[in-house]
Amino acid sequence: MNGTITTWFKDKGFGFIKDENGDNRYFHVIKVANPELIKKDAAVTFEPTTNNKGLSAYAVKVIPDSKYIYIAGERFKLASIKTYLVYSEEIPADSRIDKENAVLSVGLLMGNIRPKTAARPGEMRSVKKLAITTFQGTTSIFSEDEIDIDATVKMLKV
Repeated sequence: MNGTITTWFKDKGFGFIKDENGDNRYFHVIKVANPELIKKDAAVTFEPTTNNKGLSAYAVKVIPDSKYIYIAGERFKLASIKTYLVYSEEIPADSRIDKENAVLSVGLLMGNIRPKTAARPGEMRSVKKLAITTFQGTTSIFSEDEIDIDATVKMLKV
């Protein structure tokens, strides 16, 4: 069920959620998956229940404020990301930018400006990549030459 935190007593560790039916439900901080995000007017999802004092909520999850993430100029709605995967791929060491299909990024440009050791023909290098699949079925792939893979994964875990 969805709701909004209407009251939060941080010092006491509890508050109230107005659910989608307009009812007020008690919740305690120990029933919240991400308590560091608790604040008044925050959107939440939860499981409804009742106790001897009335309506309450458990398995509460506060929905982060930012609903979008930007990766190499592309905007993704966090709620529409189905899965992501970090993997390594071997590519030719002397590969050049595909100017027809390149995403303009500082990492990719710096990779071409930076002095390189002379790559022998046929030599390969390992490149870390991030694949993001949305619920709409689209998959976007980014390489460590374009983005900071580790920092992006931290943003996806929020």
